[in-house]
Amino acid sequence: LSLPGAGKEVRRFTFDTRDGEGPLLYEAGDALGIRPLNSAGLVAEWLAVTGLDAGAAVEVAGVGEVALGEAFRRHLDITGITPGLLRFVAEHTRDPRELKKLLRPDNKDELAKWGWGRQAVDVITQYAVKAGPQEWARALGRLQPRLYSISSSPLTDPHLVSLTVSVVRYENLHGRPRQGVCSPFLADAAADTPVPLHVRRSPHFRPPADSGTPMVMVGPGTGVAPFIGFLEQRRALGHRGPNWLFFGEQHRATDFYYEDELTGFLADGTLARLDTAFSRDQRAKVYVQDRMREHGPLLWSWLQDGAHLYVCGDASRMAKDVDQALRDIAVLHGGLDRAGAAAWAKQLAAEKRYVRDIY
Repeated sequence: LSLPGAGKEVRRFTFDTRDGEGPLLYEAGDALGIRPLNSAGLVAEWLAVTGLDAGAAVEVAGVGEVALGEAFRRHLDITGITPGLLRFVAEHTRDPRELKKLLRPDNKDELAKWGWGRQAVDVITQYAVKAGPQEWARALGRLQPRLYSISSSPLTDPHLVSLTVSVVRYENLHGRPRQGVCSPFLADAAADTPVPLHVRRSPHFRPPADSGTPMVMVGPGTGVAPFIGFLEQRRALGHRGPNWLFFGEQHRATDFYYEDELTGFLADGTLARLDTAFSRDQRAKVYVQDRMREHGPLLWSWLQDGAHLYVCGDASRMAKDVDQALRDIAVLHGGLDRAGAAAWAKQLAAEKRYVRDIY
């Protein structure tokens, strides 16, 4: 989805579920859980750094006895830096002073900064940890499924389900390549690779059931994912309620995910409006919340007409900024005071007309 020259690697992955054990039933708005494998390269690095034998037998809780290499590959979290891992390292290294300081309850910000750009293998390399195979099997957490918003509707094809994923690749503090677990597992897999997956229902996050209800969607970056499914669903059902999407990313030339599909939705009337914010294409950065304010009178009018508002994407900043923009619009164009705007937004959420899927 991201074009050459983009700062991110964003891809659409589509799974054919016809060869599964049974039909994969989902609805637009649900999430897909993927059970990845750790990369073979990272497993090899762990074995080299710990000096352990891949064939050593270990007990993994809930799994039973497996070879250590298999445990590292399939069952254990060998990337995450958790407080449990750091405590274990502190107990098995010569000089644990720095780690003990980082683990103090009042030092969470410092710990987060210290962990930036590092993975678990970087920590055990730095602190020269000496431990046996079973000790590691007990110390490391279980490898967890990764959840992604589904970006398709079963009404388009019940056997295909799609995701929109930003692939995580970077370098550690010493310039060594590092990557996420699930996104490169998908990106680097050969076509037709079998992938264990399951549906996680999101009954609160659905397109409006009423065919005439207007829908406003705020989905910058990969937050656009569920809204592709929402729009496919409304088109397939013949719903005539107007739909409005706010999409944002860094550069229009390289980061306009689903441009062809969205242009098609505009052309056939499924999308009534598409407003974009490409933050780095001009001197002053512009974000989706700025576009919301820019079109505040119309947005207020849609909401007064019963529109449902959906937000998907980054919880740390975007969702808060969008929420603030919504309240500002209520003050500026609805004549409410600050307390009234907050109460109105709360009521909108209580009526399930302001729904968020944020992470």
